[in-house]
Amino acid sequence: MRWFVVLWAILLPAIALVGIATVPTLWAPMLVGIGWLVWSLTEYLLHRYLFHFEPRSALLQRAVFIIHGNHHADSNDPFRNLMPPIVSIPVGLLVWAAALAVAGPAGTWLLFGFMSGYVAYDIVHYACHQFPMKRRLGRMLKAHHMRHHHLKTKGNYAITGMVWDRVFATRIPSAPKA
Repeated sequence: MRWFVVLWAILLPAIALVGIATVPTLWAPMLVGIGWLVWSLTEYLLHRYLFHFEPRSALLQRAVFIIHGNHHADSNDPFRNLMPPIVSIPVGLLVWAAALAVAGPAGTWLLFGFMSGYVAYDIVHYACHQFPMKRRLGRMLKAHHMRHHHLKTKGNYAITGMVWDRVFATRIPSAPKA
């Protein structure tokens, strides 16, 4: 976890500095918000459709296991709770290229929002598996995610953007109180 915090404590301000240097704009907060929103939908879609894809071929089954299945096989292993930088940085560069193609230099602000959402997601995901999370919001996030891991049903694909589980009707409801 320490390497994750150090890496993103350097990269997120660097992205913001590039944004300030290239496109200091009043639109930056809105673009950051759009980037965060795009991240939250991406998080949901990747988790639902790629990470839980059920291919027929043994080779693709192995690939899906490596991408995400190993996390379900040992969900409390701290090394399986964060996306490694060898994946997140190249993906971030592809997102930046797409954001620049869509919005020109202002795409850097979209990237900042997207990557800030990603970092928040990874921190929350790590915390769900490694910490007690006793406060109200923490308990809610952890309970939502643990239902994904421990109930024998599909759903609760979002970690930080839980609204998407409601929008797409994949929310696993909490157990009724007796």
